[in-house]
Amino acid sequence: MNCYMGIDIGTSGVKVLVLSETGRMLGEGSCENTLLTPADGWAEQDPDMWWENTRTAVKRAVSRLAREDKVCGIGLSAQMLGAVFLDKNRKSIRPSLIWCDQRSSAERDAFENQYGLDYILEATGNYPLTGYWLPKLEWLKKNEKENFDKIETMLFPKDYIRLMLTGELAGEVSDGGGSSLFDVERRTWAWELIDKMGYPRSWFVKTAESDEITGTVLKSAAEDLGIPAGIPVVGGGGDQLAGGIGNGVVEEGVVSSTIGTSGVVFACTDSLKTDHGKRGLHCFCHSVRGKWSVFGCTLAAGGSFKWAVNQFGGEEIRYSQKAGLGPYEVMDVYTGASPAGSRGVLFLPYMIGERTPYPDPYARGVFFGLGLRHTRADIIRSVMEGVTFSLRDSIEILRSFGVVIKQVRASGGGGKSRLWRQMQADIFNTEVITLNIDEGPALGAVILAMVGAGVYSSVKAACDTIIKPAGSQEPIPENAGLYEESYRVYRSLYPALKETFTLHSGISALK
Repeated sequence: MNCYMGIDIGTSGVKVLVLSETGRMLGEGSCENTLLTPADGWAEQDPDMWWENTRTAVKRAVSRLAREDKVCGIGLSAQMLGAVFLDKNRKSIRPSLIWCDQRSSAERDAFENQYGLDYILEATGNYPLTGYWLPKLEWLKKNEKENFDKIETMLFPKDYIRLMLTGELAGEVSDGGGSSLFDVERRTWAWELIDKMGYPRSWFVKTAESDEITGTVLKSAAEDLGIPAGIPVVGGGGDQLAGGIGNGVVEEGVVSSTIGTSGVVFACTDSLKTDHGKRGLHCFCHSVRGKWSVFGCTLAAGGSFKWAVNQFGGEEIRYSQKAGLGPYEVMDVYTGASPAGSRGVLFLPYMIGERTPYPDPYARGVFFGLGLRHTRADIIRSVMEGVTFSLRDSIEILRSFGVVIKQVRASGGGGKSRLWRQMQADIFNTEVITLNIDEGPALGAVILAMVGAGVYSSVKAACDTIIKPAGSQEPIPENAGLYEESYRVYRSLYPALKETFTLHSGISALK
C-alpha cells in the first residue's frame, strides 16, 4: 500500500506519522527533545539533536508498517522562527536560537528605530519581533562575532532536516515570514532589506511552495531510516501553517485554536493582512498556494498549565500515574470543582514574555485577586482561563480585521481536555469542535506530501477527504456572560503593569 510520511520537529519532541492515501493511520513514532536555557529569556536547541531524534522517531514509525506498505513521499514541519547557522561545511555553528528566545530585544528595537515601522511593514508585511531572524543575527554579530563570521547559510529548523534527508539547501514560503527578511506579499526574500542590512544574498536559500518537491531522499539516509531512496520530499510548512492544514483551516470562516507549549489562534485569508498596531500578530504566507494566514501566539500556554500542574497538582499527577490516565482526564475532574471564573482569581500567562497582543520580552506571569478562600483547584483553573483569555486577545484582533469566525477547531494538548474546550467555547462565545485526527502539524505535513505526489489535486481536496468533525461544544450562556466581566478586568492588567514589568526586569534577583 502506498503511504506518506509527515515529520514534525516540535519544541518538546519529534513526531512522525505515516498515513494511507485516505488518511488511515499506519505508523507513528516520537522522541523527546531537550531545551537549553543558558540564561533568563534564552532558549536554544541543538540541530543535531533534532536529526538524531528524527532518526529515532522515523525508525519507530516505520517499524509499525506492514511489509506491503511503501513510503512514497515525505512532508516536513517544525517549530517556526528558529535560526540554524551553518558554516562552509554545512555544519551547525552553534545551537539554534529558537522561537521563544528573547535575548535580542535591544537589537529588535534598534532595527525598528533605524528603518521605521512603515518601511519594515512595506518590505516584509510583519511587525518585527525578537523571535525573528534579523534581531538574532544582529545579536550574534554583536555578541558572538566569531560565530557570525562563520555563517555561510541560514535555515529554519525543518529545512535542516531536509538537508539531512536530501542533501539539498532549500526552504519554503510559509516559514519565511519568521525572519523579518522575507516579502510575505510577494512570497520571496526581501532582497532590498537584506542588502541594506549588509547580509550576503548567498545566506538565503531558494524558497519553494509548501507542496512543491524540493529534493529526494539520499541513499545513505534511506538505508539508515529504513525507507526507499529517491522518494520526494516536499517544501512542507512551519508548524503553525502545517497545523492549519492539519486542522482543515484552508479557507476563510474557520479558525483553529491550538494549545501546545505555546498557544496559537490561526486563520486563513485570501489576501495578505498587515497589522499596523504593534500587537505581535503574524501575517505569513499560508502553506496553501495563493493563500495567506494571520495568527496570534501566546508564548506560554500549555507551558503555563504544565508549570501549574507540576507546582500545585502533585496528588493528581500521582493518581493519574497509578490509574493509567492522562493528565487532562484527571485535571478535568479536579479543576472542574472550581466554578467558571475561578472565584475571581485571574492569571496572566506571560511566563517567558509575551507575543500577541503584547510583544514584550519583560512581561511575566501574574496571579491577581488571590484571597484566603482560594484553593489549588481555583489556581489551576485560573491558569487555564488566563491562557484562554490570552487566546481571546488574538480572536479579537482577527475580528477587527474583518475575519469572520464561524467555528473554532480545538487541537493540541489543550484540545484533549473537555473542560478546556468548554472554556474556549464560553470565552470565545462560539462553537468549538474537535476533529477525527488530532495530529496538527504532522498531519499537515503528510497532506502536503500527498499533494506534491499528485494523490490529491489540492490541499483543500485532501482536507475534505481526510479531516472530519468528531465533536462539538456550544457556549454556555451564563458562563459566557461571567467571562465577559472577567475578561474586561483581565484586559486592564497588562497596561497597568507594563512599566512595572520593565522595572522588574532589571532587579538583581533575576540575574
